[in-house]
Amino acid sequence: MEHEVYTWDGKKAGKVVVPSELFALPWNADLVHQVITAMRSNARSNTAHAKDRGDVSGGGRKPWQQKGTGRARHGSIRSPIWKGGGVTHGPTNERNYERKINKKMRDKALLTVLSQKLRDGEVLFVEGMALSAPKTKEAAQKLGNLAKVTECPHMRYVRGKRVLITTPSLEGDMVKGFRNIPSTRVEELRTVSPMDLLTYEYIVIANPKDGFKKLSERVNK
Repeated sequence: MEHEVYTWDGKKAGKVVVPSELFALPWNADLVHQVITAMRSNARSNTAHAKDRGDVSGGGRKPWQQKGTGRARHGSIRSPIWKGGGVTHGPTNERNYERKINKKMRDKALLTVLSQKLRDGEVLFVEGMALSAPKTKEAAQKLGNLAKVTECPHMRYVRGKRVLITTPSLEGDMVKGFRNIPSTRVEELRTVSPMDLLTYEYIVIANPKDGFKKLSERVNK
């Protein structure tokens, strides 16, 4: 498969052959859902904790005698039906949300999402590095050039998660230049997850030939 390659100045730079083993996988909704659900579960923290009736202080004696008062019988003020009593079925910090994700599943989900985004026209290949200095103004201008030549106006929006720029290796100038644009993020291609790909609308792969090599090494490791 051949796809257009652009420059950060908004010009066409030729075409690149996209490996079919990386970008031609059929859509697998069940696999992607399973991996994304597991990743979200692993990101949860078990800080929420409610005291049950065994954790609440007090209640060492019976509030009143069993019979003869005319009131309902009670055994402890720590009962959940009492004000200040324990919580029934509340969250506890002993719960473990961790779920295992096999490497083959995670890698296949990553390539599946990449393939679908490429079919939807949401993956762009750009040659070279965007910035010569860590300047936000220059970064915004480069995004504008790319949005214009690719006819993707949403790339210039400052709200939402719009553009994920992936590079073979992290460049300090690019990270610093784009980090003040809230809708854009720069990430090394070998650390990108399926969650990242689904979070952002467009995926920009800088220096695609080197990027393909890094991606292939990652999934074949």
